[in-house]
Amino acid sequence: MLRAPGNDLLAACAAKKLARSARVSSWDHSGKNEDAFVVKPGESVVLADIEGPGALTHLWFVQACRRILGPGLIPYSKTGVAMMEVHPALGLVYEDNDPDYYRKVLIKMYWDDSKEPSVLAPLGDFFCIGNSMPGNFESLPFTVSVKPSELRKYGGNCGANCYLTMPFNKHARIEIENQGENPYIQYFYIDYELYKDPLPETTLYFHATWKRENPTNGWAPNGMQTNSLETQVKNLDGKENYVILETEGEGNYIGCNHSVTHFQGTWWGEGDDMIWVDDDTWPPSYHGTGGEDYFTQGWGMQKNAYSFCGSIIHEDDVPNTQVSYRFHLPDPVRFSKRIKVTMESGHGNHLRDDWSTTAYWYQTLPGPKLSVPPVVKRLPRRPVIPQDDVPEREFGTLDGERKGMIKQREERFKEYLRDRQEWVDRRAKDSKARSEKNAQHAKELRSRWIASLQ
Repeated sequence: MLRAPGNDLLAACAAKKLARSARVSSWDHSGKNEDAFVVKPGESVVLADIEGPGALTHLWFVQACRRILGPGLIPYSKTGVAMMEVHPALGLVYEDNDPDYYRKVLIKMYWDDSKEPSVLAPLGDFFCIGNSMPGNFESLPFTVSVKPSELRKYGGNCGANCYLTMPFNKHARIEIENQGENPYIQYFYIDYELYKDPLPETTLYFHATWKRENPTNGWAPNGMQTNSLETQVKNLDGKENYVILETEGEGNYIGCNHSVTHFQGTWWGEGDDMIWVDDDTWPPSYHGTGGEDYFTQGWGMQKNAYSFCGSIIHEDDVPNTQVSYRFHLPDPVRFSKRIKVTMESGHGNHLRDDWSTTAYWYQTLPGPKLSVPPVVKRLPRRPVIPQDDVPEREFGTLDGERKGMIKQREERFKEYLRDRQEWVDRRAKDSKARSEKNAQHAKELRSRWIASLQ
């Protein structure tokens, strides 16, 4: 089989192209090693601000969001790192990652003159980190690499990549908003290409949106088993289905990731996928046969991660939890007017589970006005060990030595937090200055390149 010259992933590198490649990153402009942006609670920072025409070609993100639990022996002002990765049993530092921060931090992307973001999602879910729990996986458009000690841990540390092409004609801007309670740390690369001539009118723009139903609107009592006789009801309109994506315009739906927390004691699957395209009534253009079938598995989900489909978190490894993905890159769902992508929550929508999805697609501008629920509505369901029956000792019953140690800890903690806050303030201020310099550097780079073509 002959390749079309220069038109596929492998052959494209052997063809000339009038383009200039470049990168925006979190590197330390002073030449030192403080290579991360720091975003204070309630604040935003611009990661990339690039003039077009051009296209983003690769995103690499590594992040953390540390909670200070007690006084450490190493002040942040005396270190050269953005976080203290020391086991708390050693007594040197006492901190951890906010287990929910992947849902508290938002990523936003804007193309050209759009005032509304074309991408709006919790940062973790955008990179297929479902339920704030990273798992190792490799697909063609996304990869996640997790430290062994952080694997399938809420708020675990990982590196995430996105290789989807994101074209822009006039302008591209990526922002991070920290809606959490703790300072957020972000290392990043944003690789891109610049073009001399405007993009063709046929260009479609990248979009992503996050949705959640917690719980889904199932009709059956908790004791009704998936695939039982009593679940064999008719669904001939799909009106109660979970909606992954609904938008108007012209474009291509390229897939989603899907996170489930199942708590009805049976199984989350068997819900048919149904996709309405343009002027569809009933039946829709796409009608599937079950949730696991949409994710191209069979007889349940398996522990694999292929180029276009697979499991990221498998329910055998984390009980009642499944994170899956399906990417329609070789088989995009094309629409000319509108599209509605849905799935039943169990056959006939009988299950009440916690579902969330990130949908990815390309379409004409302007796209839909995207929104996300407030932080409290985004937090994952996490198992919590009850401590109501573990009361603290009354301070007045302690002897003088122990009272003194408690007071000493309180004083050390105040000083430690003061030192760290000064560090956070300095790093956050520097991050914003660095963001502005990155935008200026990108502008100057483009001007030099265009001048070199004259």
